[in-house]
Amino acid sequence: MTVEVTIIGEEPHPAYNRVLLAEVLAGRYAPEVIALPAPAAGVRRLSGVRVVRIDRPTAEVVCDDGRRVPYDALVLATGSNPVLPPLRGLFEPDGHELPDGVHAFRTMDDCLALGAAVRPGARAVVIGGGLLGVSAARALAQRGAQVVLAHQGEHLMERQLDPGASGLLLRHMAALGVEVHTECRVRGLCTRTVDGEGGGGRAVSAVELADGYALEADLVVLACGVRPRVGLARAAGLEVARGVVIDDELRTSDPRVFAIGDCAEHAGIVYGLAGAAQEQADVLAHRLSPTPPLPEPMVLRPLDPQEGPAPEPAPEDRFVGNRSAEWAPPSGSWGRNGWAQTGHRAAPGDETPTRHTDAVPADHPACAQTDHRAAPGDETVPQYHGTRTLTRLTLTAVPGSAGGSASGTDGPLDLAAFGNPTPAPGDDVIHLTDATRNTYRKVVVRGDRLLGGILLGDLGTVGALARTWESNEPLPATPLLHLLTNDGGS
Repeated sequence: MTVEVTIIGEEPHPAYNRVLLAEVLAGRYAPEVIALPAPAAGVRRLSGVRVVRIDRPTAEVVCDDGRRVPYDALVLATGSNPVLPPLRGLFEPDGHELPDGVHAFRTMDDCLALGAAVRPGARAVVIGGGLLGVSAARALAQRGAQVVLAHQGEHLMERQLDPGASGLLLRHMAALGVEVHTECRVRGLCTRTVDGEGGGGRAVSAVELADGYALEADLVVLACGVRPRVGLARAAGLEVARGVVIDDELRTSDPRVFAIGDCAEHAGIVYGLAGAAQEQADVLAHRLSPTPPLPEPMVLRPLDPQEGPAPEPAPEDRFVGNRSAEWAPPSGSWGRNGWAQTGHRAAPGDETPTRHTDAVPADHPACAQTDHRAAPGDETVPQYHGTRTLTRLTLTAVPGSAGGSASGTDGPLDLAAFGNPTPAPGDDVIHLTDATRNTYRKVVVRGDRLLGGILLGDLGTVGALARTWESNEPLPATPLLHLLTNDGGS
């Protein structure tokens, strides 16, 4: 039995690892380096085509070029859209165009446009101090821009880090040449009129803060989070909360329509991480694939002993993409442009997975699969019960940047965060800080389980801790303090 697969993607580029866009912006990788492997032979791919409507009564998707693609099973992997904050001057009345110099940072086109605009000495303001904002600021600094990061929160990456860890991160950003302002609310943009084809346009000239101070800017990057892209699903009448609501079989409220990735909401959680999307895709591929092949209708034949269900992927295959070059971090799960290593699915009823509502995915706007038949009564088909994720980010220093010292603030900084690092009464906390080596390590333990942790600095020890966290297994017999030192856990 054959399965016909059609992938419909709005972006014209080949599929790519969105996690590595900051490395492209920094000039470390060319765009083609982060391309994902091409689909298997026989997969039909429609690039640069946008799905505008799901016609559920006829089981077709309608595209912007007028074609209609039928489906037996439809997979929504529409991802998420960047949040555009309500800033004065961002749009003209009844307008929808951003001023010249103002960029979101979500797609390859966003990355290429920003890369073409940046130049040494350019004044760049990054709005937002989460993973995406920190990564964008670092990349722009590596391109020689004068970077200011404006963050409304009390400290950088408050979703992942506590104040102590964030303080070390701030030191490191300063060593990269990035000026950081926390508890800093942006009120609006100042623009100037520029000549262009079809009349005068607008270009950004400054970012206005709530206290009245203005930051002069040639470039502005909006890194204010993302929202699940649910317009198609909502217009089709599917159940939508913050994301497209799915069950443990990845089904939406229509049994022929499935959803995965940033657009999907499972058990009240929108993960917004590529690792969760990868695990969901693995489960759904098993569910939709006719493996082992079904007997042909009305024909009896003996089972082939060589046939069997597809093997579970090895742990290293659960990453999204591969190492693109020497020293490239694994492009696994992503929380707002950060590295994260894909974890095992949590046991049913486990209430510990971290809630993430913001971005980065490995997705296409729609995937239509035809000629699918599920194996009746097949109890081996997997289900999805959630993802335990470890977010990881690597920041490399700018050669010759200011701030170099024996403290190591001018060297690379590795960061890993997982679970809930805020202890409850009765929890044990192990906390190690070494300012001379620019390292910070904190883990929270409840009984024999690792509840959460934050690690900054040399992460040679993260291996055993990550495996213990992701598998939700009891702590190993090795003393936990040993796992937090440089000679353990590798």
